Amino acid sequence: MSLSLVLDPGIARTGLLSLREREKIAFQIARGSGVRNIAATLSRAPSTISREVARNSVNDRYLPSIAQERTNERALRPRSQKLDGLALRSQVKAMLANRFSPEQISGRLKLQHPKNPELQVSHETIFQALYVQGRGSLRTELTAALRSGRSVRRPQRPDGPRPQRFRDMVMISDRPAEIEDRAVPGHWEGDLILGSTASASAIGTLVERTTGFVMLLHLPSDHTARTVADAMIAAINTLPEHLRRSTTWDQGSEMSRHREITMATGMPIYFCDPHSPWQRGSNENTNGLLRQYFPKGTDLSFHGPGTLENVAAELNRRPRKRHDYLTPAEVLDELISKSTNKAGVADTT
Repeated sequence: MSLSLVLDPGIARTGLLSLREREKIAFQIARGSGVRNIAATLSRAPSTISREVARNSVNDRYLPSIAQERTNERALRPRSQKLDGLALRSQVKAMLANRFSPEQISGRLKLQHPKNPELQVSHETIFQALYVQGRGSLRTELTAALRSGRSVRRPQRPDGPRPQRFRDMVMISDRPAEIEDRAVPGHWEGDLILGSTASASAIGTLVERTTGFVMLLHLPSDHTARTVADAMIAAINTLPEHLRRSTTWDQGSEMSRHREITMATGMPIYFCDPHSPWQRGSNENTNGLLRQYFPKGTDLSFHGPGTLENVAAELNRRPRKRHDYLTPAEVLDELISKSTNKAGVADTT
């Protein structure tokens, strides 16, 4: 076998040297063999042998037993991890407690500490600390932060006209183009998450498409059309007029009073095609997040208006990748501020 073939980096073995290999190195050195010859014998790179001999020689004598002991000690020595820093670790734990995902934590820390790399961490490092390194101190927070469940997309029905379920329904196909690209704020998506059958409880969800801002409707005793309409009218009328442009909902029976809602709020309602939850993608994603707080099959009437406000506030404080890790609340505040400033300028001219 030629020396050049043995030393080919593509076939040279990698990994830690074994005690037997170290004993062979000592034997070859005693015979006067050079580094390259030893490397060829062991199918190792010459640099590996050179470092091994330099690191583990005492009085110019290579000692394989000492070399093995030192290797074992280095393997047992705990390595410093970035999350061992108390300041960074406490921020990561706090964000996990607020159900930020590892990616959201990483992006938010970069936004908050752009000039301090010691307070930044990649989402992969967080996962490594939690899973690969086996550190148990963050597992509880991780369980709350990671997204669970699955998204099942039902097959679309064949194209063609379908009978309208309610009178004067306006379908999503007739929705203005400006709604699609999320450039104009004030367009919402809505739905219900249902509690246990016995309780007939539900929570109404409204998500603003541009910012991802969430509003929750308290429906403790029923989710009839009358109850949903009253709750929607009360919630929507708390919004500035420029944030009441439209709502997109599915064809659930709770929307049979949609004309009444539109008359009371000035907000038109567009209806999705049947069995097409992806047409309300923002709302579907939000409902998935809300199941972390309100599990399926539970009595949702247990959660009062204050609880719903706190949950909505927590979601609205989560940084979003699409907003460069600003939060929906921050983005919405900025939009409202810009609108107020424009109105003020208009009033003074």
